[in-house]
Amino acid sequence: MTVKHIMIATAFAALLSPLHSSAQEHADTAGYSRFRFGSYGEVVASFKDYGINRFQKEGSTRDHRNTIAIPRFTLGFDYKFTPKWILGAEIEFEAGGTGTAVELEGNENGEYETEIEKGGEVALEQLHITRLIVPQFNVRAGHMVIPVGLTNAHHEPINFFGTIRPESQTVMMPSTWHETGIEVFGTFGKGYATFDYQAMVVTGLNANGFDRDTWVASGKQGFFENDNFTSPGYVARIDWRGVPGLRTGVSFYYCRNAGSNSDKSQTYAGLGRIPVEIFTWDAQYRNKYLAARADVTYGHIGNTRAVNDRNGRLPNASPYSRLTPVAKNALSYGTEIGFNFGNVFSIAGCPTLMPFCRYEYVNPQKVVEKPATADRRLEVSKWTAGLNWFALPNLVVKADYSTRQIGTSKVFGTGPYTSENEFSIGVAYIGWFFRR
Repeated sequence: MTVKHIMIATAFAALLSPLHSSAQEHADTAGYSRFRFGSYGEVVASFKDYGINRFQKEGSTRDHRNTIAIPRFTLGFDYKFTPKWILGAEIEFEAGGTGTAVELEGNENGEYETEIEKGGEVALEQLHITRLIVPQFNVRAGHMVIPVGLTNAHHEPINFFGTIRPESQTVMMPSTWHETGIEVFGTFGKGYATFDYQAMVVTGLNANGFDRDTWVASGKQGFFENDNFTSPGYVARIDWRGVPGLRTGVSFYYCRNAGSNSDKSQTYAGLGRIPVEIFTWDAQYRNKYLAARADVTYGHIGNTRAVNDRNGRLPNASPYSRLTPVAKNALSYGTEIGFNFGNVFSIAGCPTLMPFCRYEYVNPQKVVEKPATADRRLEVSKWTAGLNWFALPNLVVKADYSTRQIGTSKVFGTGPYTSENEFSIGVAYIGWFFRR
């Protein structure tokens, strides 16, 4: 296979999700006349040399354990009511099934009731109506993916090299992040001045879920029948596509007061606002020889003393971790590069083999507000190296080895805690199965 096949695979990835980028939206609708149905999924097996509890004196114990999982299986479809009015939907099965049912009982003084049914989740990831108007301005309303960061905007399994999604994009914020609201999007300019944009007003984050380990990632709403919309989230993204093979963009998320979206309005009453800001930059470049990506995420939460005071006292039955302190600032970044083996060495008929290497740094406790102190065991510097074999344009077999150094920001060198190493293999696919 040639790099053309890889580009086709990437196109499959971009097309499968009903959340198309603004530059692709009008072109994508020409691929079918009324209806299309597709899917993507992945299976991963990992062989690990560390235990399940990092929060010990020396970090994780030197245990040897193996795991196997179906991280996600997703079904998606698009339906055209007319060429300009389009319904898009996507349902995701994580870890093979449904998860935990949580209820907030209003007739029992707001007590939480939890019933564990199965370790997994079924989620409506997208359900929206799109009105195509002109390439420069279109409107979408419903439940949509939030394009903050590289992996949320391009989350299908052929859009990243490793067997798992990059930790620099998944530890500190929801992945895949999807919320309900309204969006305007489009593309403008031409040649070197070609830009795509997206602007959204969506459900805001809930400060009840902010915690020590994952920062705001667990603040995504969705436990109950209704989401609180008291303080919406505002999202903006712009991408530049002025050079063939290159896409680079920035995104911004802002919620004025995540505390007002709490399950119970009195939780943070009288403690002031809890604003959230997230800034990201990411880029991808492809040519016939290589594919390279990079990402940076920086976030800020205001008034974390109030968050730490109240989150640590949430009821034991609540669906939140209650782990504190929650950091005022969080930071992550990563970069990866892969080479098309056959094209680099001009080997005729060589299968599409892409060796790759990735470095990433994650610190959900970059700055913690005094008198609390950061836990260095959450600071991770990680290297991953592996191989992707594109057996088909839309089917990839992956293998990689990764090592996490705990408690350090050094690119090379060890941290003060036990390192975490693992070898993983996986297979992923994506495709449209039916069109008419």
